Amino acid sequence: MTVLVVIESELGQIKKNGLELASYGRKIANDQGITLTAVGFNIKDYDVLSKYGVDKLFNIETGEDIFFDVDRYSESIAKIVKKENTSLIIVSSSADGRYLGPVLSIKTESAYISNVVEVPSQYDPIQVKCSCFTNKAFKISKSLKNRTIISLLSNSFGLNEKASSLELINHNYENGTVNLKVNSVDKAQEKVSIADAQIVVSGGRGLKGPENWHLIEDLAEVLGAATACSKPVSDMGWRPHSEHVGQTGKPVASNLYIAVGVSGAIQHVAGINSSKVKVVINNDPEAPFFKSADYGIVGDAFDVIPRLTEKLKMRK
Repeated sequence: MTVLVVIESELGQIKKNGLELASYGRKIANDQGITLTAVGFNIKDYDVLSKYGVDKLFNIETGEDIFFDVDRYSESIAKIVKKENTSLIIVSSSADGRYLGPVLSIKTESAYISNVVEVPSQYDPIQVKCSCFTNKAFKISKSLKNRTIISLLSNSFGLNEKASSLELINHNYENGTVNLKVNSVDKAQEKVSIADAQIVVSGGRGLKGPENWHLIEDLAEVLGAATACSKPVSDMGWRPHSEHVGQTGKPVASNLYIAVGVSGAIQHVAGINSSKVKVVINNDPEAPFFKSADYGIVGDAFDVIPRLTEKLKMRK
């Protein structure tokens, strides 16, 4: 068996999910006694991969085409898969990864299994545990193909350093029609990215207005967390749409999710249900979110949050 992980980067820097994939792939490589191969695009800080057990990296420079192009990316990766005779390919559950995985499965004639949360329980054939039903249950999926692509759910494995000797191979970018034209990019100025965050503090309409958002930001700063919001909050313009989390916004799979003044509509809960621990703070004891929470506080956010923030500051 051979294993290949697809490492995502931004402006040449490897994303956290790329390091998690490397850690996950290293565990599989150790179990099977094989080398771990990776492929990435425009990676500048590739040396960091040697800390997470990657033995060989195919680095593909795309020139001026710096934006994700699923057709050309998948074609480039497919060539490497066939060259290396790869039997297991691992992609992220990010927006790009969810787009890339199914397209790559067609080009490489592979089975595709999404929302994987553990290393395979068996390898011949591949059998893995996955999250399903909007993260309300788990299932065991088995591949019926000789080649399999799995999408690892964010924050389901974590980061594990394992030193290796990295071999760098520069690989050609596949020529083709550029189907995507980007006129401008507006980048959210988040202190911590929601996609990479271990902790997320989210606010809803219970904050009563954007002038009170400092409560969320103060708590997030103490915890080293990302800030997020419910759909109504972003729709009303209190917060940018980049902070909208839930089934219709950004999915969240953090270790800790704190919801303040969020009632808990089904779309919101479905989008954050992969988070390991969910804490709800709401003054309405009948708020639907309490049914999904691991811990709940019934109280006024304007009283609870400042006191909680102050206690956390004292502990730090």
